[in-house]
Amino acid sequence: MKTTKIIYWISTGIICLFSLGAIQMNSQMAIDGANHLLIPRYLGIQVSIGQLIGCVLLIVPAIPARFKEWAYVGYGIMYITALNAHIAVGDAFIPYGIMAVIFFGLLLTSYISFHKLQK
Repeated sequence: MKTTKIIYWISTGIICLFSLGAIQMNSQMAIDGANHLLIPRYLGIQVSIGQLIGCVLLIVPAIPARFKEWAYVGYGIMYITALNAHIAVGDAFIPYGIMAVIFFGLLLTSYISFHKLQK
């Protein structure tokens, strides 16, 4: 049980630390990245806000499990869409696509350990 808890908090912490980059949603680098992936500006802002909300939902222990489930779904869709977007514009799989795959794997690790802790 202790090992599962450690795995859960490390994987969830890494996901949330990565998601905190969404605070810079109005930076020039974020705008250039969205333009490169052919993503409309409003969608980039929505995804950034969703990341920040998802981070809070995953990290706060008092949040009900149903809300955490939807945060996992949102993150999963985001990582799969990111991989798809990079492939669609012709970016190299390494380093762009592999990041989405790695974070999706971290998300799955967090999700599985979350459910083990719920039992």
